[in-house]
Amino acid sequence: MRLFSLLAVSCVLFSGLAQASVGLGSIAATDADGPVTLYYPSDTPAAAVTRGPFTLTVAESAEPVRGNGRLVVISHGSGGAPWVHADLARSLVEAGFVVALPEHHADNYRDTSNPGPNSWAMRPQEVSRAIDGVGRDARFAPLLNLDHVGVYGMSAGGHTALSLAGGRWSAAGFRQHCEAHLVDDFQACVGLITRLTGGMLDGIKQWVALAVIRYRFDDTTLQSHHDPRIAAVVAGVPFAADFDMASLATPRIPLGLVTARQDRWLVPRFHSDPVLQVCTSCEHLANLPQGGHGALLSPLPPHLSGLLGDMLNDPPGFDRSQLQGVDQKITAFFLQHLVQ
Repeated sequence: MRLFSLLAVSCVLFSGLAQASVGLGSIAATDADGPVTLYYPSDTPAAAVTRGPFTLTVAESAEPVRGNGRLVVISHGSGGAPWVHADLARSLVEAGFVVALPEHHADNYRDTSNPGPNSWAMRPQEVSRAIDGVGRDARFAPLLNLDHVGVYGMSAGGHTALSLAGGRWSAAGFRQHCEAHLVDDFQACVGLITRLTGGMLDGIKQWVALAVIRYRFDDTTLQSHHDPRIAAVVAGVPFAADFDMASLATPRIPLGLVTARQDRWLVPRFHSDPVLQVCTSCEHLANLPQGGHGALLSPLPPHLSGLLGDMLNDPPGFDRSQLQGVDQKITAFFLQHLVQ
């Protein structure tokens, strides 16, 4: 039966839908949420469209056509944009999915004022409201059945995905991790504010970082969010050190992971590795031995410099051509678990 299932998935993945255009649209922002970007199957011919530093080949504002009837929501990373997941979105659209990317409040490319645990507490609800918004949209509601929705998240979005899979975490868990592993996982705890250089100021940086973390993140309340419509999730290079790992031992829905061994922003031994160790049912969809934290950004923003560039640019020897295969594995995972 599993062989038959995989063959069926492959047939859908490489079906005639792969010849359709990728439509690009949006749902307008509301008082509660930012805009939701949509990629979807369309019969309208595609053309070059510029978004920030990227040129996308899409059918902008085109009419959607019916695909496989399923929705996948992508939760971007901290400070992220909908364009850096365009290649994965294309793979999903070519398999028939509609793809929705909500803009997470105060933690996106236009507003980076409130990343970290405060954002992580809001993100799962923003995903649910994005599903609601797609379901109310007259263009897409007739084309979709929202009882089996997929979620992919990368980095902070991976934290969102783990939450939606049944994981429980707390702000105090974040604090406890940083108290125990501040030096070894410094960027996960402080973000891009500063870095340790081995110089005489490192001790002051650590003292200030711990003081701020202890002041801001002392809430022991376990955070969780259950949306019965979400039926499968994939977490790519997720922040995971603040989770109660027992809550991820038996996820309530199929959970896939993608890892990158050279990740220096979210060091794997503190984040993705503990999830894989405790979750025997999880599917390790792909591991990138030479990949850094930005490996799953495709296209990767050009001309990144400074600390951001050090965290996101590809390490020497990383071959980006393998990402197409990673996207296909993620797409096949969602086809297997969402398309009945």
